Order: sequence, then structure tokens, then C-alpha cells
Amino acid sequence: MKKLFKIVLTGSLALLCFSCYYDEFLEEEEIIIDPTETVSFADDIIPIFLSDNCAQCHNATLDPDLRAGNEYSALVPDYVTANNANGSKLYTKLAQDNHRDLNATSLALIKEWINRGAENN
Repeated sequence: MKKLFKIVLTGSLALLCFSCYYDEFLEEEEIIIDPTETVSFADDIIPIFLSDNCAQCHNATLDPDLRAGNEYSALVPDYVTANNANGSKLYTKLAQDNHRDLNATSLALIKEWINRGAENN
């Protein structure tokens, strides 16, 4: 009887401990950019680099150089594959590393800009 009690108790504790396993993982929110909205490099992407402090580290000492005036030439074509965000070094690196200062909306804007051709507009 004691052995059966121990087995039931152990099984119950294991179920209790692992029943909340999936609560540990937050669901990623998907940000959808309006297809009719223009995504501009000058108006949308550069402010991300400046406001999220990307250029603070990515300067002359760390590639790509994102200081003012250098952003577009530093990114394209070495880090951005136009029309293919998932094939672009810039987007895949940002998405995988979850840069602490980059929010989901900024990441979605970068992805949309790349998928729309990564124009210097």
C-alpha cells in the first residue's frame, strides 16, 4: 500500500510540476503592416536605427556602420536581400537575436521594408 501511495504521489507531483510548462513561453504577437501604407527608409527605418540606439554600437568599429548618412550604403547589398527578408542577414540576425532595444513593431517595419524592395526612399 505504501509503495502504491508513493507511485501515485510521485506521478501527481510530476503532473503538477509540468502542467504549467507551456505557460513559460509567451506567444509572439504578429504585427501586420498595412499594405497600403508606405514604408520609407528615411521616415521609418532610419528612425529605428537612431531611436533604438543601433548606431551607438554600429559605428566605424562595428559593421554595419549605421551612423547618419552611411545607413543605406552600409546595409545594401551586404546585409539586405531586397524582396526577401528571411534571406537577408539584417532581418534574420535581428529576429534571431531579439535585440533588447528593438520592439516587435520596429522588427515588422524592417521586414516589410525589405520585402517591398528595400528602396532608398
